[in-house]
Amino acid sequence: MAWITERKNVLSGFFYLLTLLAFFRFRPLTDHAGERPYHWEFYPLVLLLFLCALLSKTVTCSLPAVLILLIWWKGRVERRDVLALAPLFVLGVALGLVTVWLEKHHVGASGSEWALSVGERWLVAGQAFWFYASKLFWPRTLVFIYPRWEIDPGAAWQYLFPLAVLVLLAALWLLRTRLGKGALVAVLFFGITLAPALGFVNVYPFRYSYVADHFQYLASLGVIAYTASGIAYGLGRCNLWYTPAGNVLCAALLLTLGTLTWGQTHAYRDSETLWRDTLAKNPDAWIAHNNLGVLLENQNRETEAQAQYEEALRLQPDYVEAHNNLGFALSQAGHIEEAIAQFKAALRIDPTDIEARDNLGNALARTGKPEEAIAQFELVLRINPDYVDAHNNLGTVLLQAGKVQEAIGHWETVLRINPDYAEAANNLGVALARLGRAPEAVERWEQALRLKPDYADAHYNLGMALEQAGQRQQATRQYEQALQAKPDMVEAQNRLARLRAVQ
Repeated sequence: MAWITERKNVLSGFFYLLTLLAFFRFRPLTDHAGERPYHWEFYPLVLLLFLCALLSKTVTCSLPAVLILLIWWKGRVERRDVLALAPLFVLGVALGLVTVWLEKHHVGASGSEWALSVGERWLVAGQAFWFYASKLFWPRTLVFIYPRWEIDPGAAWQYLFPLAVLVLLAALWLLRTRLGKGALVAVLFFGITLAPALGFVNVYPFRYSYVADHFQYLASLGVIAYTASGIAYGLGRCNLWYTPAGNVLCAALLLTLGTLTWGQTHAYRDSETLWRDTLAKNPDAWIAHNNLGVLLENQNRETEAQAQYEEALRLQPDYVEAHNNLGFALSQAGHIEEAIAQFKAALRIDPTDIEARDNLGNALARTGKPEEAIAQFELVLRINPDYVDAHNNLGTVLLQAGKVQEAIGHWETVLRINPDYAEAANNLGVALARLGRAPEAVERWEQALRLKPDYADAHYNLGMALEQAGQRQQATRQYEQALQAKPDMVEAQNRLARLRAVQ
C-alpha cells in the first residue's frame, strides 16, 4: 500500500530488519558445533541499528521483546540473553516514553477523545487485534481513515474480542507440543509488535480512528512468515512442492496479492483522489471533509471548500480546525461578519488556538476595529512570542494606525525569527519608505523578491521607488513583472500606462 512510501515507515522497517540480522550474528538462534554462543564484535552494531530504528519511528520499541520470543522459539531463554538485551529494553522504553510525551504535549493527543478507562482500552485492543488480522487475510475495502468505533463497556459482545485473543493464545500454548511453537510465536509477535497501536497509549490518530493500515506493517511480518511456511509445508505434504502445479498455485497467489496492491495504489494518485476515495468508503470521516476542503481552497474552489468544511462541522460540531478553515474561506470571499462568527466559535472551544485568534484579528482589522484586532494579536503573542504571522499582522495594523516605529519592530522580529518571510520584508520596506528611508526600503523590497520572485506587491513597491528616483525604464520592468504575477493589479496597470504614455 502506498502508505509505505512514508519515509519514517521505510526507514524504521529497514533498520528494524537490520537489527534482527545483526542480533542473529551476535547471538545465533541455533548453536553449531564448536561455535561460541555470543559474537560480541556484533553487539555495538546491534545497539546502533536499534537506535537508528527507534529514531526513525519508536513503534520499533517492541523489538527486544520480539528477540526474547524468537530465542524461546528456537530453544530457551537464558539469564545472559536477558542481560544482553537489557540495554535494548532501556533504549526502547526511554524513547517510547519520549514519544508518548510528545504525542500528548506537542502533537495534541489529549482531551476527551483519548479519555479512555483501562477497561475501555482493553476493548479497543481486542477489536483492533482482530481487525488487523482480518485485513491481513482478507484485504478488501481498505480505507485511508476507518470509522472510529463506539466503545461501550456496557455492551457484553465487545468483551468477546479480547476474550477471543486470550482463548487463541491459551489454545496455541496447550497445542505447542503438537503444533510446535511457531504458531504461538507468530501470534505473539503480531500482538507484541502491534501493542503501541492497540490503544494502550494515546496517539493522535485515535482522534478519528482507532486503526490504520500502516500501523500493522511490522506486526504482519510474523504472521506472513508463518503463513508462507504453512503453505510451503502443505504443498510439500501434497507432493506439489517444486512441481509445475505448485508453482502455478504460488504464482496465482502472488498475482492476486499484486493485483490487489496495484488496485489500492490508485486511491493514492493525488491528494484529492485520496480524500474522495476515503469519503466514498467512510462518508462520516470529518477530518477527510476538512482536508479535502483545504485542498479545494488551495485550488481556488472556495464554494466547494466551504461545503466540505460545513459537512465536517455537521459531523463534528466541536472541530476547531474546521471552524477556523471555514472562517478563513468566508473571509476570503468577503463575508467578514460570518467569518468572525466562525473564528469566535473556534476560540470558544479552544481559547489557546493561535491560528484562529490570529485570523480573528485580521478579520476585525478589515471591519475597521483596529484596537480589537491589536488585542487579539497581542493575545497570540503572549501564548507564542515567536508566532511570526501575528507579528506580521500586528505590524500591518500598527502601520495603518500611524505607529510606524512599533510596526517596524514587529517586522524586524519576524525577519530575525524567519529570515525567509518575504511578506515581512516587503512590509518593512513600506514602513521605511514612509519614514523617508528610501535606500533601506529598496533593499527590503529586493530582499522580498529574492525570497519570492513572483511577489507582485514587492515588484509594485520597488517600481514606485524607482519611478520616484527617475529610473523609469527600471520602474516599467517592475510594473510589468507585477502584472505577470498578478494580472488584475489595477495600481500597476495605471502606473505602467502612465509611464508608457510619457515615454
